[in-house]
Amino acid sequence: MTLVKAGFVVLDCAEPEKLSVFYKELLDGEQTGASANLVEIRGADGVRLAFRRDVNATSPSWPRPENSLQAHLVFLVEDMDEAERRVVGLEGRPIDTKDPAGPYEERGYADPAGHSFTLRLMPVTAPKQG
Repeated sequence: MTLVKAGFVVLDCAEPEKLSVFYKELLDGEQTGASANLVEIRGADGVRLAFRRDVNATSPSWPRPENSLQAHLVFLVEDMDEAERRVVGLEGRPIDTKDPAGPYEERGYADPAGHSFTLRLMPVTAPKQG
């Protein structure tokens, strides 16, 4: 019997209602719970996030060390440019959009409350031959 049935990544922020809308729209998700200080969502692919009210929350300053990165989310996408347009349209902002060396194309962003996340291009696998 499994004891833990589900888990959430919880982001602290001043306005959980507003931040939950950003992620709900980005992930084509739905709100699954809400209270005075917490909003929970589930993305279309099953990703579960929650947003907790902290009136003293300060935005992470990554990559500056003054207020180090507390959490980092990674979302896999099939079309990087389309995903970037959606993030920016939802009031997210690019923080690092250069293409890194290596097998993955990644771009860094901040949500409207300043939490950083990465969009990573899903690797394309060729079908087996023969």
